[in-house]
Amino acid sequence: MDEEMKLREAADEKMINDAFQKLLDSYLNSRHRKKTDLITKAFNFAKQAHKGVRRLSGEPYIMHPIAVAQIVCSEIGLGSTSICAALLHDVVEDTEYTVDDIANMFGAKIAQIVDGLTKISGGIFGEQASAQAENFKKLLLTMSEDIRVILIKIADRLHNMRTLESQPANKQYKIAGETQYLYAPLAYRLGLNKIKSELENLSFRFEHPEEYAAIERQLAETEISRHQSFDLFTAPIEEMLKRMGLKYEIRERIKTPYSIWSKMQNKNVAFDEIYDILAVRIIFTPTSRKTESKECFNIYVELTQLYRSHPDRLRDWVSHPKSNGYQALHVTLMSKQGHWIEVQIRSDRMDEIAEQGLAAHWKYKEGKGDDEYTEDENELNEWLHTIKEILDDPQPDAMDFLDAIKLNLFANEIFIFTPKGEIKTMPADCTALDFAFSIHTFLGSHCIGAKVNHKLVPLSHKLQSGDQVEILTSRSQHVSPAWINFVSTAKAKAKIQSILRRDNRDVQKSGEAILEEWLKKNGLEPSLAIISQLITFHDMHNREDFYQALGEKVILLGEKDLEELTGKKSGTSGWRKYVPFVKSKKEEAEKPEIFVVPEKFNRKKPIFITPENIHQYIFPTCCHAIPGDDVLGYIDNKNHIVIHKRACPVANQLKTSYGNRILDAKWEMRKSMFFDATIRLGGIDRRGLVNEVTRVISNQLSVDIRKIMFTTEDGIFDGTIDLRVHDREDLQQIMDSLKEVEGLKETSRIF
Repeated sequence: MDEEMKLREAADEKMINDAFQKLLDSYLNSRHRKKTDLITKAFNFAKQAHKGVRRLSGEPYIMHPIAVAQIVCSEIGLGSTSICAALLHDVVEDTEYTVDDIANMFGAKIAQIVDGLTKISGGIFGEQASAQAENFKKLLLTMSEDIRVILIKIADRLHNMRTLESQPANKQYKIAGETQYLYAPLAYRLGLNKIKSELENLSFRFEHPEEYAAIERQLAETEISRHQSFDLFTAPIEEMLKRMGLKYEIRERIKTPYSIWSKMQNKNVAFDEIYDILAVRIIFTPTSRKTESKECFNIYVELTQLYRSHPDRLRDWVSHPKSNGYQALHVTLMSKQGHWIEVQIRSDRMDEIAEQGLAAHWKYKEGKGDDEYTEDENELNEWLHTIKEILDDPQPDAMDFLDAIKLNLFANEIFIFTPKGEIKTMPADCTALDFAFSIHTFLGSHCIGAKVNHKLVPLSHKLQSGDQVEILTSRSQHVSPAWINFVSTAKAKAKIQSILRRDNRDVQKSGEAILEEWLKKNGLEPSLAIISQLITFHDMHNREDFYQALGEKVILLGEKDLEELTGKKSGTSGWRKYVPFVKSKKEEAEKPEIFVVPEKFNRKKPIFITPENIHQYIFPTCCHAIPGDDVLGYIDNKNHIVIHKRACPVANQLKTSYGNRILDAKWEMRKSMFFDATIRLGGIDRRGLVNEVTRVISNQLSVDIRKIMFTTEDGIFDGTIDLRVHDREDLQQIMDSLKEVEGLKETSRIF
């Protein structure tokens, strides 16, 4: 046995040393100053600190920090400060060492980054709120001091996602959901397109394994025909680039399974109806940095001589780079086989920035020291500044906070001109009021309207790319609660809410006093649980809104509130209970009780939804899950289990903010019950079409139709059919059969 232990230890030691040597080699091949002594010191310190600890996969824990450091070095392109921080990132969290110990040994800068990466306990969002939201907030606070914190955190998350198989299913859903909701958009916003795509793809693989496998299989089956299309399409382009005397590379870019699945969901189409799976990337070496933009357009002009271009799909990110630094010229061309193919034209510098993001900018700045970053990319600076403002004025609710951050992360961009001709980048769908707040809080809070292209418009006017905007103000103007409905940027929402909260503080204090007096009168002690119960009962979002409603006399506390708190009569649940299955009269009479999760409940094991226990779970109206759908369970504030589809937007928020309450859920229905489902149909109208549709469903498939609605306009019909089915498989069979009906062009599931 001792011999076996020694052999294992020797194998571990070799694996660790090989991984570290690979990291050192990658660093020595980079353009950073060579501080191998510092990196070796950090490695030895972390190795000693994590000695004897193993990951769930069974490998020594130190392999994780080495892997994160490898990503930081090779895939993001950072230097020794970041590599050391990556090696040390779990030391403070998982061992007895403190941030001060790190500072004493490695200096204040590395210690500050490690501190930003260290999780914290407790939080400003209250007992019910999410530790993830609080940790993310701390991460962003530190990030606004040093961008490397978030870059290392993204590397940490990428390695965790690459090794997620060793985690139980409920943890997989929580981590994958959080990754999809926060880290993938963060990676995108920082220009890490390659990492962003991998994070999305891995999240998809763990949340929807069967659909991921199906798309992978279809991609493999169509690989040969794709290669043929690529070769045919690029052969004349290669000749053209050679004639132009350019040093170039042409790459085939295939849409990721996640991107394909997203398009299938959003457009309600099948895999074989997606025509932009293949794209072509031309990467060339320009004559000089000054001529690279001109050379991009020269290539574009020559391409349009070879193929017909789509007039609405030219994207010029060369003249107007995205705020994450991305530059390229995108053009869509018609191939000889009759398919539109997107071509992306980039210089090798633009390509490196597209793959590695902002870190690649630093390589092209002269006279910079090792790992020294600049914040002169104005748009990034602006974004960090906006986040800092949101953090300085924290939202009282974890969900609101995460949504406010995401508003900025996901924004598509438009370009707005000031009266002096300066360009400002704003999110698409922003209004004149958003623009006012983006310039200055005073300007936003006293805005009465704007002049857009010299025409007077209201605050709510939506801006278009290229608009020239002048903001009009008045000192007598005050922020109105209605403003929140027509702003879309995180900054404007945060500032309006902040001003309204400040104005409402007195009213809320009055509401708090009313509540305390009412509780005292009824012999109840004020507590967080009681307040949460009343907030849910009155369908309010948070404590501030509840106190506000009390102070404004919108809510008057009475007998029903007392019944809810004391349980003398059954109160109203905060969830609207959607029961998607058909109950028998016997089941209606029995009304089985909702399952309450006991204190010692194993959250790692899956729950099985069966015909016997389905009535014990809550099915909310947001996603209408039926057997066969990928689902999860969520333990709500009353310890009831709520069943959501894993792809449901509400579930995505819950995975991110309340990950410890997520359960793996599986169906075991055995086609024994019927469930309500609705499908949408669309196509070309003709006489007898509805009869044919109903005949396919009722006669051929023996499925009950509960309701049918069709409308026709200009020869095109649109309709919905409510059905009763056993599961998703039944529904898919119906939709596949309906595709055979002449004139029917679209079939999709609504719920």
